Amino acid sequence: MAITKVYPDATAALAGILRDGMTIMAGGFGLCGIPATLIEAIRASGVKGLTVVSNNAGIDGAGLGLLLETRQISKMISSYVGENKLFAEQYLAGELEIEFNPQGTLAERIRAGGAGIPAFYTATGAGTVIAEGKETKVFDGRTYVMERGLRADLSIIHAWKADPEGNLVFRKTARNFNPVMATAGEMVVAEVEELVEQGSFDPDAIHTPGIYVNRIVKLAHVEKRIEQRTVRKREAA
Repeated sequence: MAITKVYPDATAALAGILRDGMTIMAGGFGLCGIPATLIEAIRASGVKGLTVVSNNAGIDGAGLGLLLETRQISKMISSYVGENKLFAEQYLAGELEIEFNPQGTLAERIRAGGAGIPAFYTATGAGTVIAEGKETKVFDGRTYVMERGLRADLSIIHAWKADPEGNLVFRKTARNFNPVMATAGEMVVAEVEELVEQGSFDPDAIHTPGIYVNRIVKLAHVEKRIEQRTVRKREAA
């Protein structure tokens, strides 16, 4: 019997993986490129005590905000969380632990984890609260902060297209954190908008090779929400 990476739905794709207290990386930037359907399946599973690595925590009522509503997240390793009121409330009440990272540092910590690099030095954050409790070293007269690479038990990512082997292509800015997180998870589950036949991709067009991807779920419906809609009045002709 041939082994397949393609699963019928998000619940099936996460079966046997989820457990209390695990670390999960979730791709996306704002609401762009987030694995929304996989997040909903995690919520339905009821797992708790999660550490989640993500640029942000979605917004109230969407994305990772759904897991904050159910108190399933105990710690966030993030960069920007200013769009989520519930996030702030839980943090200020001492219900949620936060490990803040400069955005570039977060991306590099994930990339380093995926590349097998345990730590690296960066000048970003030196002399600020970001550096408190961390090793520092001076190189060429400038102070650098040591940051640890990040890995996760599970990475959940959103891609535009996939083939049955798990080769992935992302669409424009929806790529964001998804490719690096695919390299840094012990298990990687991808939700995809389109599933194409094997051999459809030009090898040079593949963003994430299938060797990194364990399971795929083809989305029946994709809702692409806009985090903040900004418009201006139409100018007179």
